[in-house]
Amino acid sequence: MKLTAKYIATSGVVAALYVVLTMISTAFGLSSGAIQVRISEALCILPAFTPAAIPGLFVGCIISNYLSGCVVWDVIFGSLATLIGAVGTYLLRKHRVALCIPPIVSNMIIVPLVLIYAYHVQDAYWFLILTVGAGEVISVGILGQLLYSGLSKAKVTSSLLN
Repeated sequence: MKLTAKYIATSGVVAALYVVLTMISTAFGLSSGAIQVRISEALCILPAFTPAAIPGLFVGCIISNYLSGCVVWDVIFGSLATLIGAVGTYLLRKHRVALCIPPIVSNMIIVPLVLIYAYHVQDAYWFLILTVGAGEVISVGILGQLLYSGLSKAKVTSSLLN
């Protein structure tokens, strides 16, 4: 994987989109708390089209979490959850049905721990797994799959993202 200008630009655009979409979710009170529906998480499907989306999602999540006023542990571990999910999506890129599983699972495991230890949320870990998982299913499982369908049908996808 070469760091070409196109690769870096694509990563930057993905990061910027992630930040903007997270800020929109934040404005509506959707991007934090026990039930999180970050519209930006739909972008976790993009590594199926290009590996350049992986660093873009990671950096976008770091910036979004920082700008949203998250504690340092959320900036670090929340972003790592997105990174793990993005890498998993890339690895499963040939299996459309399984694409959304890595981001959903990584966030279901990591984010509840962040909520408990960084924010001192009193809910049970299993309950937070369910609530964070529900938000991820909406964001990645539904919105992400819609995005995947739209991009798959677009004839310009291969020239823009590869």
